[in-house]
Amino acid sequence: MFVKELAALSGVKKKTLDSYLSAHGYTPSAEIAVSIAKALGVTVEYLVTGTDNPTEDRPASSLHGDIQKLMLVAERLNSRDRHILLSLAQLLKDR
Repeated sequence: MFVKELAALSGVKKKTLDSYLSAHGYTPSAEIAVSIAKALGVTVEYLVTGTDNPTEDRPASSLHGDIQKLMLVAERLNSRDRHILLSLAQLLKDR
């Protein structure tokens, strides 16, 4: 999902989303986090930690960086390649 599409689905301005994804790492308010999580079809806990299981061993900060990197890569892909990446992610999630 592109930032532009996420902005449309969540009602959060693209510029605001860009600030959350930037190297500065701004943190959204709880209200905005809820909007973003709903648009992505995940819980706020998942959005923050990368898991719905708070006992998972992996630190949220490293996962957050991985997600940012993945989003930056996905944003630069053409439509066909984004579709392939999304399909691969779904396959990995379902296994």
